[in-house]
Amino acid sequence: MSQSILSEGRDGIQVITLNRPEKKNAFTQAMYTRIREEMIAAADNPKVRVVLLRGAGGVFSAGNDMHDFSAQPVDGAPVSDSPATQLMKVWVAMEKPVVAAVAGVAVGIGSTCLPHCDAVIAGSSTVFRLPFTSLGLVPEFGSTLTLLSAAGKVKASHFLLTGEPFDAEVAYELGMVSQICDDDQVDKRAMQLCIKLAALSPTAVRATKRLLNSGADQQQTLQVIDDEMVLFRQGRESAEHREAVAAFIEKRPADFSQFE
Repeated sequence: MSQSILSEGRDGIQVITLNRPEKKNAFTQAMYTRIREEMIAAADNPKVRVVLLRGAGGVFSAGNDMHDFSAQPVDGAPVSDSPATQLMKVWVAMEKPVVAAVAGVAVGIGSTCLPHCDAVIAGSSTVFRLPFTSLGLVPEFGSTLTLLSAAGKVKASHFLLTGEPFDAEVAYELGMVSQICDDDQVDKRAMQLCIKLAALSPTAVRATKRLLNSGADQQQTLQVIDDEMVLFRQGRESAEHREAVAAFIEKRPADFSQFE
């Protein structure tokens, strides 16, 4: 098993840990695939009642690993075949509760995954960011729908367009976080919640989640994910994105002044 993802069953709770603390748990393509496999296994395992997603080293995730991300070929394969898209679709369809323990930073996919969780416990000093436009890309994981639905157009537009960082209180207002606690209590509080959920009627919990994620809403989310990922793929092929990646690697601000 790849050590960048750790997975352990604890009394009905499947704990999935992003384990690249030296890279602030930035996602690689292999990590998308591994998390998808772990979620499918948890869904199929009758002993698992709840999935807990957390990051090692007091950090949730800094988003995509830009070196790994920029090295991936854009080879004309269907967007639905990408590891990220496949994970997103499994996550949206997950019938068992998913709880996230969020600390340190939650950037890009580290933020856009949160509205698809059933509870999110965040440390008070966590920094969130949706940096897609600064990378010459559009948002992903249905965030143009989830943030719009939860926060309204003005708030969603502000943070999706500007890519400005925001704190846990704002994340709570945007519907990305359900509870805020002291940083050193995040894992403990998230585990306590998972224990509580695991002790409830599994049939009732799954049925309640199905009602909350109605078929029509789920289909709309999946369609938005597809639409976003088509434009995301186009963005990856753009000169704007190449400039953003070069600026990231060279540790300088991106210069988009030459583009119309």
